[in-house]
Amino acid sequence: MDKIQNAANYVTDSVKGATSTASKEANKEVAKDNNASLGTRASATKDAIGDKVDEKKHNTSADVNKEAAKH
Repeated sequence: MDKIQNAANYVTDSVKGATSTASKEANKEVAKDNNASLGTRASATKDAIGDKVDEKKHNTSADVNKEAAKH
């Protein structure tokens, strides 16, 4: 039963990590956009940093769950 739960958590965390990666990349593009206002660019930079933290957290959790599902 634990293997099934770990596998499900792996999938969930992998999807969340991919979503964070996509959001991070989108925010990076806004932050680089010279046509965007300074406030918008600063907010996008802050959001990209938060997305990077989330990405790392979810990917690490996915890796742990993947290994746990193997055993």
